[in-house]
Amino acid sequence: MTEELHHGQMQRVLIVEDEVDIADLIKFNLQRAGYEVSQAHDGIAGAEMAIRERPDLMILDLMLPGRDGYSVIREIRRDARTSRIPVIMLTARAQTENRIQGLEAGADDYLTKPFSPKELVLRVNAILKRTDAPPGAVEYEFGPFRFDKNAVKFYLDNEPLDLTATEFKLLLYLCERSGKPQDRNELHRVVWGYSDEVHSRTLDTHMKRLRQKLGAHGALIETVRGVGYLVAAPLS
Repeated sequence: MTEELHHGQMQRVLIVEDEVDIADLIKFNLQRAGYEVSQAHDGIAGAEMAIRERPDLMILDLMLPGRDGYSVIREIRRDARTSRIPVIMLTARAQTENRIQGLEAGADDYLTKPFSPKELVLRVNAILKRTDAPPGAVEYEFGPFRFDKNAVKFYLDNEPLDLTATEFKLLLYLCERSGKPQDRNELHRVVWGYSDEVHSRTLDTHMKRLRQKLGAHGALIETVRGVGYLVAAPLS
């Protein structure tokens, strides 16, 4: 997500896809949905455009000339200017390990080719909707965690910690319901905009990444077998 919300402006999507016909199809459907769209057709140009333009969202193919999508995701996640940009990855590789590798690199969501342009637009809508700050949002504190809902910034023990917009929304949702197990399908619906067990590894991968980022405090996130996840109340 960009540092500022573009109130009154069209939200901008960057497509990084080497197959021009696919990129044009995505662009056509996103423009119909009201988005401003730019394109790059290789990984090097895609990373450069992301840093230069700082779009509201990236759609990123994994198999790209120059640099693959995994490398591009890692670069933009390391750069403070682009670290919060949501990324939907596209892959022709349907194997679970390829999707997990992309999610672990920092992608927010994924679609496998061939895909429905309508579904892709719905995914884009869902992600950008959750990155907008709600009116009158305030800071929320939970034990060692502090959430700045307006800026979508997170602090751990009063030190800033870089979370993606998806990680921020997921952790905040669990903390605001601490001590109560949250169903996997409900988490999918609230955070990703769909409720589908097919995508359960997306949730698991985000939880793994959150725990890693939180270090010792990652133990506050508990797995509830057969149900989902909960955040335990912090020790006083």
